Amino acid sequence: MSWQFIVFLALIVAFVITYRALTYFMGRWVNTKDVPVQRKALVRKILRAVHGGGYMIAAGLTFGVEYGEFTVFLSSLFAVIGIALFAQWSILSNLTASIIIFFQCPYRIGDRVRIVNSDFDMTGVIEEISSFHVMIRHDDGDLMTFPNTLMLQTPVIKLTRDRTSVVNRFDHDLKPSDPA
Repeated sequence: MSWQFIVFLALIVAFVITYRALTYFMGRWVNTKDVPVQRKALVRKILRAVHGGGYMIAAGLTFGVEYGEFTVFLSSLFAVIGIALFAQWSILSNLTASIIIFFQCPYRIGDRVRIVNSDFDMTGVIEEISSFHVMIRHDDGDLMTFPNTLMLQTPVIKLTRDRTSVVNRFDHDLKPSDPA
């Protein structure tokens, strides 16, 4: 038996062990989150793809793919993907923001939020957090769609249930008192 075959078998065993460990820990982590099943499935798919890709790279290097050839292949692949997705960079940033929102969980479905925006009143209840956007139901019934990247870049105020908005509270506090 050649050393490459032994290393390949060791990689397969390591892959199976780490895959089961990843699945176990991912299941424990994901099940603690109060998010839709679709988001849980998306996070699982992305983490499994990264895991499998890492082991495929290791297997390729084991069977004699030179490091230089491998880096040329990867750089060519990333160049093609980068050029193809250049116009669609927001898709990748929204997916990344979705994963950050999933793991950091600054707000959940059902939370009442106000997105700080000087042009529009963006106060409402979060109805859905998907892979690309957050859907917020405005007080008048309209459904607003807000990109995940902007949810991370824009100040978002998480409102308590007993007040309708921060502005209304300040307006109430600043009203002149009735003359006696």
